Amino acid sequence: MPLPARLRPAVPLASAALLAALTLPALPGLSTSAVAAPTRPAAPAAFSTQSVRISVPSAIDSAPFDRARSVTVPTGWTVSVVARPKKARLEIPTPDGRLLVSRPSDGLITRLTPNKRGYPTSSTLVKGLRQPHGMAFDGSTLYVAESHRIDRYTYKDGKVGSRTTVLSGLPDSKSKDLKGAYAHALKSVAVGPDHALYVSIGSQANVSPADRSSKPQRASILRVDPATGKYTTFARGVRNGTGLAVAPDGALWTAVNNRDNVAYPYHRDWGTDGSDDYGKVMASYVNDHPLEPLARLSAGRDLGWPYCNPDPDVQPGVAGSAFDYSDRGFVRDVQTNANGSKLDCSALPPVEQGLPAHSAPLGLSFTRESLPGVGSGALVGVHGSWNRKPPRAPEVAFFPYANGGLGDQQTLMSGFQDANGNRWGRPVAAVQGADGAVYVSDDYANAVYRLAPPA
Repeated sequence: MPLPARLRPAVPLASAALLAALTLPALPGLSTSAVAAPTRPAAPAAFSTQSVRISVPSAIDSAPFDRARSVTVPTGWTVSVVARPKKARLEIPTPDGRLLVSRPSDGLITRLTPNKRGYPTSSTLVKGLRQPHGMAFDGSTLYVAESHRIDRYTYKDGKVGSRTTVLSGLPDSKSKDLKGAYAHALKSVAVGPDHALYVSIGSQANVSPADRSSKPQRASILRVDPATGKYTTFARGVRNGTGLAVAPDGALWTAVNNRDNVAYPYHRDWGTDGSDDYGKVMASYVNDHPLEPLARLSAGRDLGWPYCNPDPDVQPGVAGSAFDYSDRGFVRDVQTNANGSKLDCSALPPVEQGLPAHSAPLGLSFTRESLPGVGSGALVGVHGSWNRKPPRAPEVAFFPYANGGLGDQQTLMSGFQDANGNRWGRPVAAVQGADGAVYVSDDYANAVYRLAPPA
């Protein structure tokens, strides 16, 4: 999103022609045959980082920015607060250089438009919606995922036309059959290279096996024909795939909030008393299990929930084992699938990449162009845990991308939590704007940050 020169790095702005050239080509569909098999990138050298003070214009310096705040970012980068939308969630750059931010709690989409003041003008693009969350563009068409439906708008010059509902009847807290018991009502949406819509439907609860037989299927990713509204279940066992994005090669990826309070799945002693801890729910095990998947989806993919859990332990079931988050297999969930009759966990393809348990990944996007000193990759808003002790720290995570695969997690932005677990901010999403900078939404500090690479 282009901003005034004093807040803008010395890189050319993306023209309409360039944006058009970056549009993904049409493919037959997203499937195992639609994109090449991924190759995990070689481990890059970690980029150097530095602590920088966040720049905040005096007009928007209310708490938590009524005192100096610093974050850690790549060396040479600068950070500023450019807007203060309340409860800012997912973001998307527009074809004309603006930035849209969803605000589910207020039922609206905020539009950020550059001006000469040094930070954007904030205004309402659409209001009166039911928990709007995910957004996606297909050319001049804007799709918005409300909690109960998917809407389509024509977008031009910062304005939208009338609403057309593409798909309705999606589950949320007002669904009669759920009787208000629905924990993951927020939906995300992505447009595939086949121009179909891909919609995340979260699980009803932490563990709710009935989701796998509901209509539409919950804990899934739906593939929706935008012309007819007809849908199929594209992937299942996806507990809460809030992160949903299409990679440069056209493959669909999801970042998943995985389950809580998982029981220990091995007949051995996890502690030191020599007893069999099989089936016990122990904080010391729950703290790091199961991992949060970052998975490359194909038609029919099953991520196992709630019957199978991806395991980060290099030595399965051994306390103090080293962790590995790449190409990880599954173990049975002993509370739902003790004898393996519900699902054969050994038959599931390994999870390509992942984050530590209770990271709470939310927004997922891919960089449009290489970030100076960092490279090309996936950006993940890590919200941080609510129930882990000590809490998992919020951050903006970066995963190098090459040849259809993702490398190991690196940290692009951190510093929101102190050593005692106290927080002043929680990133939700990070996207690269047309000016090459990264824009980060924060629903705890009620802010949008601009991370500017060195000129």
